[in-house]
Amino acid sequence: MAFKAAAIQMCSGVDPEKNAADMARLVREAAAQGAVYIQTPEMTGFLQRDRKAMRAVLRDEAGDIIVSTARSLASELGIHLHVGSTAIAVEGGKIANRAFLFAPSGRQICTYDKIHMFDVDLDNGESWRESSAYEPGSEARVADLPFGKLGFAICYDVRFPQLFRTEALAGAEILTVPAAFTRQTGEAHWEILLRARAIENGAFVIAAAQGGVHEDGRETFGHSMIVDPWGRLLASAGGTGEGIVLAEIDIAAVAAARGKIPNLKNAREFSLDAVTDAAGEVAA
Repeated sequence: MAFKAAAIQMCSGVDPEKNAADMARLVREAAAQGAVYIQTPEMTGFLQRDRKAMRAVLRDEAGDIIVSTARSLASELGIHLHVGSTAIAVEGGKIANRAFLFAPSGRQICTYDKIHMFDVDLDNGESWRESSAYEPGSEARVADLPFGKLGFAICYDVRFPQLFRTEALAGAEILTVPAAFTRQTGEAHWEILLRARAIENGAFVIAAAQGGVHEDGRETFGHSMIVDPWGRLLASAGGTGEGIVLAEIDIAAVAAARGKIPNLKNAREFSLDAVTDAAGEVAA
């Protein structure tokens, strides 16, 4: 089955209401161009480094403006709308980095909480500790949709291939990686990682990204893209600002790629033997 997919690139600020309005405008544009599955980036609702200011606008699912706006858009436009993620207040005072998938009826199909926390120390003093505020998820998810099976991930998850392999083995034909990749890591790894996840699983990868300099001072890499199961780049956005990336997705390409290189079937269990050179000899 073939369908048109869209990845929405945003440069979300600190005001959830403005971000919701920007999302709605871009989603309507993508739907007008024929997209029936539309994905927004990680942290669609707001990007805010200041934890106190962040908590001042944080809401639970029932009160979140991105959730309510997305639900209405899906119903209005008759599309599957995938909010790549937004920050949601959860029990215990922490935050979930949570994705939402809505059906054309507006029904919420499922959610996915980002599993892997971005706790890193990069060059030039750039450091992040998501685990200090966010509650990590613990469950991978695959949604069986009319046009194919969709596997979920968010941003830093892309560096953990076992998540994508688990979803592919569960039947996922489309893997999703909405993100807010830093410019530093994006320049080095973004496209390589997305194409690798597509190739090694014989699956489409759709990745909507944040792109540009944000109100809280951070800079994200952008380059939202859609990759086919052979690792070919079907469409890509620029590095900064808003954009809509569109591509025709033919699910038959998944079976074709997996038929040529059936590595999902060919994988074997193995053990690890760690060998120690007790003599400690050093070659001359």
